[in-house]
Amino acid sequence: MDYAQQIKMHGKLPGPGGRDYYRPAKIKGTISAAISGRPQPGRICTAHVERKNGSLWQWCKRMTRLTYASSKKKENLRAALALHFAYYNLCRIHGSLRITPAMESGIADHVWTIDELVLA
Repeated sequence: MDYAQQIKMHGKLPGPGGRDYYRPAKIKGTISAAISGRPQPGRICTAHVERKNGSLWQWCKRMTRLTYASSKKKENLRAALALHFAYYNLCRIHGSLRITPAMESGIADHVWTIDELVLA
């Protein structure tokens, strides 16, 4: 398996009193390093991880900043995340795939209903 790591170096963040406090810092540069295998240098990026994080933050509000939907116990957070990932992979039809990720990978043979997910 080819695996690489990309580290993004950011510029200085504005101070707490500044108007731009919640804006992301500018990226000054990146460092890419092969961890295992022989990854192609031109294909090393963080886009897949950032897209997955964006989906997680959009669908599971417990993961966003400044929210009322926080978990007071680790067990509740784990349960919410497990439910999110199960729904995302087994029940939700993805636009680019036109099927669920579980069906695409051969794990499931049909789109699960919410009843199947909860009662499984």
